Amino acid sequence: MTEPLSLLLLAGVGILAGFLNVTAGGGSTIVLPLLIFMGMDPGVANGTNRIGILMQNISSVASFHQHSHSEFKESFKLALAALPGAVAGSMTAVRVSDELFQQILAVVMIGVVISMLLPQPKNNSANAPHTSWWVYPAMVGVGFYGGFIQVGVGFLFMASLYHLMRISLVRVNMHKVFIVLIYSLPTLLVFFLTDKLQWVPGVALGFGSALGGWWAAHVSVKKGDAFIRGLLIAAILLMAVKLLFW
Repeated sequence: MTEPLSLLLLAGVGILAGFLNVTAGGGSTIVLPLLIFMGMDPGVANGTNRIGILMQNISSVASFHQHSHSEFKESFKLALAALPGAVAGSMTAVRVSDELFQQILAVVMIGVVISMLLPQPKNNSANAPHTSWWVYPAMVGVGFYGGFIQVGVGFLFMASLYHLMRISLVRVNMHKVFIVLIYSLPTLLVFFLTDKLQWVPGVALGFGSALGGWWAAHVSVKKGDAFIRGLLIAAILLMAVKLLFW
């Protein structure tokens, strides 16, 4: 595949990934295997994906704010809790071998498939937050996971925020994209300083992801439909088998 076609493919996949990441999660389960299939080492793919994640969440935070869905003070407190975990996770990620990271990635993707098959929480119409203090240590743990591998972190943020804050899924996603935006800045720096990312494919991915993230926040769609979930599950299983056995 020629370079222009590869970049166009990344931008197109970025649109889908950005949409999935903002509405629910799991976009990185498409992006990381694609980057690996395009010849990147797993560790470099993990870093390059962060460029798209950063651009996607800048766009989606702006879109939520444009539609009067922003609580920056509360979002920032949650982001501060997630930040040290995310930095520690990224520093751990750049220290593991590509072989070990590849095996971890495969196992994580299978776990994401299982989580997709479980019943999804329904939207909560209550508007008043009821925050448990457990949400802050939960943000540290989810932040570490996001800094380390990112794949499926949206599901973990949604579960934590939904159950510990008792807010609607729209507000969950509003907080989620802000948190990931904040912790993406230092984690991207870690991958950059350790030469674990490629800028050109990352920016191409980022343009698509930004468009997908803006669109997802704009239309406020629930977590994707059964057809997309089915295709995603099949793709993840194939990629996991490849990473583990091929």
